[in-house]
Amino acid sequence: MKLARNLFVSLLMMAALGACKKAEQAPAEPTKDAKAEAAAPALRGVDMATKTITIGTLNDESGPAAVIGKPFAVGKRILAEQVNAGGSGLLPEGWKIKLVEKDHGYNPAKAKDAYNELKNDVLFIGTSFGTPNTLPLQPFLAQDKMVAFPASLSSAMAGSEWTPPVGTPYKHEAMRAVDYMVESAGGADKVKAAIIYDQTDFGKDGFEGFKAAAAAAGVTVVSEQAVAPGQKDFTAVVGALKQAGASHVLLTVLASSTGPILGTAAKMQFPTNWIGQTPSWIDPFFAHPQLPAPVFGGFVWVNSVPFWGEQLPGMDVFLKSFETYGASKGARPDFYTMVSYIQGVLALEAAKAAITANDISPDGYAKALRSITGFSAGGMIKPLDLTKFPYETSTTARILKPDFEKKSWTVVSDYAAPTALAAAAPAAAPAAAEEKAAQ
Repeated sequence: MKLARNLFVSLLMMAALGACKKAEQAPAEPTKDAKAEAAAPALRGVDMATKTITIGTLNDESGPAAVIGKPFAVGKRILAEQVNAGGSGLLPEGWKIKLVEKDHGYNPAKAKDAYNELKNDVLFIGTSFGTPNTLPLQPFLAQDKMVAFPASLSSAMAGSEWTPPVGTPYKHEAMRAVDYMVESAGGADKVKAAIIYDQTDFGKDGFEGFKAAAAAAGVTVVSEQAVAPGQKDFTAVVGALKQAGASHVLLTVLASSTGPILGTAAKMQFPTNWIGQTPSWIDPFFAHPQLPAPVFGGFVWVNSVPFWGEQLPGMDVFLKSFETYGASKGARPDFYTMVSYIQGVLALEAAKAAITANDISPDGYAKALRSITGFSAGGMIKPLDLTKFPYETSTTARILKPDFEKKSWTVVSDYAAPTALAAAAPAAAPAAAEEKAAQ
């Protein structure tokens, strides 16, 4: 009896000991906070405690495009100060922006290095300046799920989800320029067209549009001159145009080349019709001491975005912000400051949507960006639709002539799509019909 009782006690003790060990091995039940933390998406460049978004910029403030890059940088700085002052409505109230800026000097290798320095600390790249500096980054942007807003109108930007374009591509600008050559001359047979283009991806995009449009319109191309960004001497280039008898010349170059080209043409007594693509102009030309207004007598500008002070909805809001956060710190009115600001407003539109959706992770930001439709920066630009991919960019552009007395512009040919695009559309239709029939 005593033996049975001892055995029973021993069995009870062993059972209790096993239960204790099982309890020790069993994981603790997660708390509500732990469950929420595990479910929350990983953040990058966002401090939820201070409600701060860190934004990177890859700019050119020391290279051949610095005359554009410097005012472009100012546009993002103005926007950041406007948001951080509160009451802008561009982000939910209480949220702020921190800019981390890098200067790559228009050097693709330095742009890649600068990107690597930023990529783990920013939600997105607010400015990726220049076509040749942005295109090589596209595979890395896709790998890192990093949106980089390009300071470029290359048509290749629309092919990557991570480089959303804002305006009409250089290729379509060039096509529109050829239409204007024919329109202003009174017929294709009266045009002897030529082009000066940068030996970069930017120049290639414009060159391809120029050649396609000239062929479609039946325009004779008499000279094609390739130049390097930062080139100083254009005597041989202008001499070739003069010898060819070019009546109209497309400038697919940076603004740092425009002044020397036009100045050289004036010295060589070669008056002709110059049509500059968007990057060929800077507003300081309005008051350039070495380039008097007559040098620009034959110059017009093809682009797809507003000029400074144009009577448009949304312009007053921008100008007020510029006066408060730009002019007060010595910034001068500049087209590229305005364009950078508009681009930044688009970037913040996506951030605001992501915050509202409670997902400001890289995935959440990209999703919010791709939900944007009808964006016009308050009426300053043609509405954008980023819901379709590849991105469908605008195709229209207009021709402007500088008014040096008013330091502004006159529209000489309004917004229109290139005729070369319309001419190509019927040719594509039979192929589409054949494909449908084959299915």
